[in-house]
Amino acid sequence: MSSKITVVLDNIRSAENVGSIIRTADGFGVDRIILVGITPGLVDRFGRENQKAIKASLGAERTVLIEKIESAEEAIVRLKKEGMVIVSLEQSERSIDYRELVVPQKIALIVGNEVRGVSSSFLESSDYVIEIPMKGKKESLNVAVATGVALSKMVV
Repeated sequence: MSSKITVVLDNIRSAENVGSIIRTADGFGVDRIILVGITPGLVDRFGRENQKAIKASLGAERTVLIEKIESAEEAIVRLKKEGMVIVSLEQSERSIDYRELVVPQKIALIVGNEVRGVSSSFLESSDYVIEIPMKGKKESLNVAVATGVALSKMVV
């Protein structure tokens, strides 16, 4: 039986990353994406389409449910109320190798800001924190790529 998966974009700055994650989420059968904080949506505050996100998503923005929630705290309350297990993708003292995660039936994967990572509110509320081991000189992957790697484990 497959898991119910929500991907939460925590203050992602790049519209291209948002679009790429939307496309990847569609490919992995993600149920919904929640945009939190400054994460750009598909339409700006003036009602104009976000061409960068739409171009990168390549039509997937029409096939994945996308919601906007203003704060991490509001998102956490909602996810917990829905019975979601919160899993943050972040390097921290609590992190386990993403391949070791036993994937729950209802999971919210939190991915964070390209510079600062996942916010402390989400990290403190996470049931698990996972990371992708790096073997090269760089310490991390692009957020869109990392989301795809994590999702590949969650849809098995």
